[in-house]
Amino acid sequence: DHIHMLLEIPPKMSVSSFMGYLKGKSSLMLYEQFGDLKFKYRNREFWCRGYYVDTVGKNTAKIQDYIKHQLEEDKMGEQLSIPYPGSPFTGRK
Repeated sequence: DHIHMLLEIPPKMSVSSFMGYLKGKSSLMLYEQFGDLKFKYRNREFWCRGYYVDTVGKNTAKIQDYIKHQLEEDKMGEQLSIPYPGSPFTGRK
């Protein structure tokens, strides 16, 4: 139901422009690969409207580690997972 990402965007690009581009392109790619998702998510709207952004500074290594191990923590917490083999959300094929 959410995704964690550590990104760096160009200083001249606004966060809202970047997020609009990222959500738009990624949903098109997902719909292309998993066509039935188009009709399972709120009238073809895969991503919700909002997002959260923060700076990382000297916590970069801790945040990278948290993101890297989040899948294992989710499984241990018995959270739901996408039922597609080779899910694009896991980075595995």
